[in-house]
Amino acid sequence: MPWAILFALLLGGFLIWKFPAFQAQAELGSAYAARIGCSCRYVQGRSLESCRGDLEPGMEMVSLSEDPATRTITGSVPLLASRSARHAGASGCLLDPE
Repeated sequence: MPWAILFALLLGGFLIWKFPAFQAQAELGSAYAARIGCSCRYVQGRSLESCRGDLEPGMEMVSLSEDPATRTITGSVPLLASRSARHAGASGCLLDPE
């Protein structure tokens, strides 16, 4: 198991170093997924699982997680990017500052 973690870290570091556009896409995808997931979950009232279907094709690497206590959805690409959006009442969902 430690070898798998080391490999994943090395691969992530290589991708960031060699392909900066890949990291930029991961950051953009994480932010987009957080915002869409938050609106789906807390504005529309759907389950987080059904919200995953609202993501664009090609976003399979982006995962969604939920913190119901703060009404926050986090979109993340493992080892590359993570962004959160929280439900702000009548204002809808807002991305948290980086």
